[in-house]
Amino acid sequence: MSRAPLQPSRREILRALAAGALTLPFGRAFAADKITVGVIYVGPKDDYGYNQAQAQAAAALKKMPGVTVIEEEKVPETVDVQKSMGSMIEQDGAALIFPTSFG
Repeated sequence: MSRAPLQPSRREILRALAAGALTLPFGRAFAADKITVGVIYVGPKDDYGYNQAQAQAAAALKKMPGVTVIEEEKVPETVDVQKSMGSMIEQDGAALIFPTSFG
């Protein structure tokens, strides 16, 4: 009696696709010797919430060799965030930007 080949579940397929999607931009970005990462906070970095958690992650990134982190806090959810992102990309050379929940 022959057995049917194992079929991956929908959840396993989605998990694999998500993992692949996440590694593509990071793999390309971190392939360089140096990278600049921008972090934008909607409020203060020490809010005991999401902003603070992101600030802790930014602190961990700063310890990585070849990684420069630029941060800006208390950026309102208006066109100001677009200006901040544009500035980080154009003036600071940011290849990745992590904003806290904008829009």
